[in-house]
Amino acid sequence: MAQKILFIVGDFVEDYEVMVPWQILLMVNRDCVAVCPGKKSGDFVQTAIHDFDGYQTYSEKPGHRFTLNGDLESIQVADFAGLVIPGGRAPEYLRLNERVLEVVRAFFAANKPVASICHGPQILAAAGVLSGRQCSCYPAVRYEVTQSGGAYIAPAAGMDSAHVEGNLVTAPAWPAHPAWMRAFIELLDKS
Repeated sequence: MAQKILFIVGDFVEDYEVMVPWQILLMVNRDCVAVCPGKKSGDFVQTAIHDFDGYQTYSEKPGHRFTLNGDLESIQVADFAGLVIPGGRAPEYLRLNERVLEVVRAFFAANKPVASICHGPQILAAAGVLSGRQCSCYPAVRYEVTQSGGAYIAPAAGMDSAHVEGNLVTAPAWPAHPAWMRAFIELLDKS
């Protein structure tokens, strides 16, 4: 039986950070389930594509409709081998949802693999799971990481590196997908 992987997403999740990992994990025989507060299986979230166009920060363009296949209220953490928290604008408001934070805390309490990228660590900070932990993220999120007691790990060489500490795999942005997903899959294989 394939390991089940939970994705927590919301409207304006970063398109590449949900679509690409989803497809990678399906390719390596993982069963992926996407959930969003206030939505149910069959609903969709609107994604956004954040790009580096030479401006002082990233730009945002319309992405795709990403269909959910699970219900946040009814999932059981015990049914899942790992958790993926993509970035984009969604983590900004998802971190305000107590059920989201409860699920994240449960993954950490069970020491299950967690992959978070870009702005995803905003949720980790709000859940209170970064104290004493190392975490990479989009540089603009580093203050939330440090204010929650975590140690910000700057990208090693550009935005394409991943950082692993225990059960947590983090990365600064979607250019890190190869390193980020490779490290996450290695943790899943050991679990």
